[in-house]
Amino acid sequence: MLKAVIFDMDGVIIDSEPMHFMIDKKLLGSLGVEADERLLSRYVGVSNPEMLADIRKRFRLDFSINELLELKNKLLLEALSETNLQPVRGVRELILDLVSHNVLLAVASSSPKMFVETVLKKLGLQQYFKVVVSGEELEKSKPAPDIFIKAASLLNVRPDECVVIEDSAPGTEAAEKAGIRCVGYLNPNSGRQDLSKASVTTDDMRKLNYEILCSITV
Repeated sequence: MLKAVIFDMDGVIIDSEPMHFMIDKKLLGSLGVEADERLLSRYVGVSNPEMLADIRKRFRLDFSINELLELKNKLLLEALSETNLQPVRGVRELILDLVSHNVLLAVASSSPKMFVETVLKKLGLQQYFKVVVSGEELEKSKPAPDIFIKAASLLNVRPDECVVIEDSAPGTEAAEKAGIRCVGYLNPNSGRQDLSKASVTTDDMRKLNYEILCSITV
């Protein structure tokens, strides 16, 4: 029985990966690192601390991870204030459909919690989500299952009573490891993501509804 749906945010609730790519290119460019889409695509679904730790090591940057996080978070908030955010087509309707059937909702995102909460508020969706979990709160981010296990626990539901909606390879792998069925959303702006570990895939959120997600948990 479907009791809860756990949404990733970037690339699922909002089509924000292009914004993240732009911010990361701007950040790394200011540090003397030339970042292309091939490099940045490998970090889709990965938390900022983990991504920046890898980049810091890879390019031998003379900055602490906290300093890099502060720089990126400043750019994120600036971009949010300048962007007319719109949800991915069909996601608002899906959220309202699930809520009408008393399904609990959570966001489990690798983005900073303040970014997630700001986005949900700007979209007018914050009241529908009982739980928000950020990868920055956990020792291990996706593809480790910790973030989905924590979200399910906070919702007080079992993994087999949940569905995850993800657009990234690390996210679908994390859901599989958590024992949660997963819908892989094929978002072309999320780079070339291997979603083979998802239970099912779709290229259109408008194709999803309560009945379809219930069928995935059977």
